[in-house]
Amino acid sequence: MEQIQKKPTKTISGVAPFAVMLPPRKCNHGLCLYCPSLDAPQAYTPKSPAVVRAKRYDYSAKGQILSRLRNFEAMNHSTDKIEIIVMGGTFLQYPEEFQEEFILECYEALNGKKSKDMSEAKKVNETAKHRCVALCIETRPDMSNQNHIEKMLRWGTTRIELGVQLIDDEIYKKINRGHTVEDVIIATRDLKKAGFKIGYHIMPGLPFSNPKKDIKLYKEIFKNEKFKPDQIKIYPCQVIRGAGIEGMYYGGEYAPYSKELSKEIIIEMLKLTPNYCRVMRIMRAIPEEYLVAGVINIDMRKNIEEEIKRRKIKIEEIRLREIGFAMRDGKKIDTSVRIKTKEYNASKGKEFFIEALNKDNILFGLLRLRIEEENKDIPTIRELHVYGPTLKLGEIAKTEWQHKGLGKILMKEAEKIAIKEGHKKIRVISGVGVREYYRKLGYGLDKKEIYMEKKI
Repeated sequence: MEQIQKKPTKTISGVAPFAVMLPPRKCNHGLCLYCPSLDAPQAYTPKSPAVVRAKRYDYSAKGQILSRLRNFEAMNHSTDKIEIIVMGGTFLQYPEEFQEEFILECYEALNGKKSKDMSEAKKVNETAKHRCVALCIETRPDMSNQNHIEKMLRWGTTRIELGVQLIDDEIYKKINRGHTVEDVIIATRDLKKAGFKIGYHIMPGLPFSNPKKDIKLYKEIFKNEKFKPDQIKIYPCQVIRGAGIEGMYYGGEYAPYSKELSKEIIIEMLKLTPNYCRVMRIMRAIPEEYLVAGVINIDMRKNIEEEIKRRKIKIEEIRLREIGFAMRDGKKIDTSVRIKTKEYNASKGKEFFIEALNKDNILFGLLRLRIEEENKDIPTIRELHVYGPTLKLGEIAKTEWQHKGLGKILMKEAEKIAIKEGHKKIRVISGVGVREYYRKLGYGLDKKEIYMEKKI
């Protein structure tokens, strides 16, 4: 008897996301105006779902990972391919020893055994039952220098999410953000150069902004070559109990956007989002008892997508084009796939966004290749992703297109481009649990055991 899968969208993009929450710690720069000061990790509330789960295990990384494994398996989701997302504060501001132990615990929990050090834990995870195919760190733009980068690379990190909110120095000062637009530019450039996939957190409706400015600055993010992130999360500003903004609200100095206005702004942002960027999330799950004012509906994304369909608005961002969502919506899918490459300049480098898609613009897979402006560094594949619901390793797909070598085809295309650009080597920033896949394609670990590389 076939088991029913609960909450299918959790793994609809091909990977099981495991959020691990950090213990409460105040940011070094102080408190942003919109951030609550509660007995919880920074920017969260004591009853936020991920916080409740983390507290149950005293914020132990191991406890949280094992809990997620049990939950996902109980819902009949494959847990072979896992993305770990470290969230709840600026991880790189925690004590060094804590950082190392936290990441090590994540690997050990997946491996089901202790390791003598990080290197051994990663080696074990390469062939473990539960493989870490991606590791995401949430951090601030001013906490992304070379030392931070080298450390994150050593952990096996593949994706970085930056709390950008909005690119305006005047507003940054007024909300006590503690960094500048230049910090965003530098972090974006240095992180891309290292091969990381880059996500921005965007917050429309901040104090001292307005809808027109929000849209203008969002447009600038993709127009200006100094930014151009790979992913976006959109969190309309809410008034949360315990935040500095609460006093402004009661004093009549600030009012958050209404649900309707937020919806229209986000639709406009989606229209402006290019085809190489994925809008990962819309809205944060803030429990109503902590919400003083602002959008309550956490199903905002569903409402927006329904409105987009009703108005027949063309959206190019990745998530709305993924094969998994097309399958969910019962669309008739043409499995004749073609390869399309888009080249664009960003952060002092050339980006090649390679897609596997059909005539209806449904996305089956993608690859991001970066070549530095100086052309001296080895070209870096920053992401390879074949979309669709998760399958167990070695499982035969029921559909015509899964496990048909799309990843290999995309890799070959990237290698061709690198050769054409005059390079004899190429490298991949690989999640630890995907190294075996790249070995089959002729790649091997570099001397520092960071990147998978190959002579071409």
